[in-house]
Amino acid sequence: MASSGNFSTMNPLNRTSGSVVYTNGNLSFSPGSSWSSTTFTRNNMYIPKDKKIYFELYHKTQSGYYAGYGFGAENAPVTSSEFGATGCITTYNGDTRVNGTRTTSQFTSPSQGDIIQFAIDGSNNKVWFGINNTWVLSGDPANGSNEIGTITTNSTVGYDIGFIAQQNSISVLTMNFGQDSTFGGDVTAGGNADANGFGDFKYAPPTGFLALCSGNLSVSDDIDPAQTDTDYSSKQFNTVLFDGNGTTNAVTGLGFQPDLIIGFTRSGAQSKRVVDSTRGGSERLYTDLSDAASTGTATISSFDSDGFTATGGAFNNDSGKTCGAWCWKATGGTTASNGSGSITTTVQANTKAGFSIITYTGNGSNATIGHGLTKAPELIWVKRRSGSAQNWRVYHASLGATQRLTLNDNRAAETASTFQDTTPSNTVIYIGNDSNINTSGADQLAYAWHGVEGYSKFGSYEGNANNDGPFVYTGFRPRMLWIKEADNADDWVVYDTARDIANTGSSKVTRFESSVVEFDGSTRAIDILSNGFKIRTSNNTINQSSSTFVWGCWGDVPFKYNNTF
Repeated sequence: MASSGNFSTMNPLNRTSGSVVYTNGNLSFSPGSSWSSTTFTRNNMYIPKDKKIYFELYHKTQSGYYAGYGFGAENAPVTSSEFGATGCITTYNGDTRVNGTRTTSQFTSPSQGDIIQFAIDGSNNKVWFGINNTWVLSGDPANGSNEIGTITTNSTVGYDIGFIAQQNSISVLTMNFGQDSTFGGDVTAGGNADANGFGDFKYAPPTGFLALCSGNLSVSDDIDPAQTDTDYSSKQFNTVLFDGNGTTNAVTGLGFQPDLIIGFTRSGAQSKRVVDSTRGGSERLYTDLSDAASTGTATISSFDSDGFTATGGAFNNDSGKTCGAWCWKATGGTTASNGSGSITTTVQANTKAGFSIITYTGNGSNATIGHGLTKAPELIWVKRRSGSAQNWRVYHASLGATQRLTLNDNRAAETASTFQDTTPSNTVIYIGNDSNINTSGADQLAYAWHGVEGYSKFGSYEGNANNDGPFVYTGFRPRMLWIKEADNADDWVVYDTARDIANTGSSKVTRFESSVVEFDGSTRAIDILSNGFKIRTSNNTINQSSSTFVWGCWGDVPFKYNNTF
């Protein structure tokens, strides 16, 4: 039988204001001396959308008001007794709160010594609560009936459990995600495992429901370290570092043949060059400039099996400089015509990794362009290549199609019809008559990505202006991460674990929209973790209070396998 790996615990890094005391390997928790009615703590593994998960909670001690517990959409701020209201289910005092609507006295209030059972169907967003092996409201998780409620959420991956310490509460709660049916020796063992043979529960999990452990986590079959060598995350995206020489420079050690390369100079102020195998190595763009594509002497003379060959200083390869490149794999330069949209496109789509290179000729009117992926893109960069200088336009799913960002500028998100106010579909991207992305007769370019479980992810968080900043769950260890404030003009901040191998991604920071030298980012400190990242600064650039920050990242090790490598 396969190993269950690690079971979930509560996460001290993922809590709101106020104090929480953790014991018993972070399975037991209680409000500390600085009690707050908005103190929540969450767990460290979120429930995949394709799984049915079961776990238990023991009311070890209880005084005053009852504890609250429930589910909420991943990475969403939790700010009230409603657990953030939208997309959440909570229960305490015999009341239920479903997506912000409270229903009183639906069951007998939990008491000290009670064991609370949780069952959540990630595919259908249904939730059930049980008390001492009796499901509330005659619930039947195995048959999918009589759920306590259904979560309304747009989350693409899962949910998290939250805890709230209510007024005068000194409750101590102990979780069992499958580790220990005695809850630290406080109750008689149950000895019940899930259908995969994982876990030790007091009560038998409903048929079809699994323990929340790394062995049961979802990882895309296409990006899976347990499979062939080419399926590793690092075979789809990686960062490579090298010393510039000002002449022909064969850069190796990447691990695959790249198709999109963004080069950067670490020790000098220089624009970041953008080259891809669809356009060829002689045409380059710049992330910090609106300039049309530059052509001439080859920037990249070849896209190689283990890297690329840079030519002269045209590709961040100046003699005496330390350099690097972020690299994505598409299809090795093999393109295909795509007629899914009203404008025929040329695409190079890596459907496994959720990445596509798209070129097309603009028509100056509302149109659709085929992207060649199997899912709707969540991040899109679009740039006019020919004619006059035009901005990079950016779509991010967390902001929606009514807003846009500008890659070569630090401006806040703007309301505009650049993307026709229409969310991309599984086949096409909607573009308006914005001259930056759709000038009649102009050569245009787009890069499109969607999240892949265990490898890439795009989302948002809300800042709290605290050095104990938000924790953001990704489900893998980020290799490269960027963050951009949406509400105000601020930097595109870029981190990666190649340039900064320490856990705190604080010493080596760069930016997309500027030619700035790689700089000390101690005021923009983050922790890069096996399951996400933690903001460690109150700096407005990445943690202004109540502001929305969008982000994107690509990983190297899925959380499911973080003990393997």
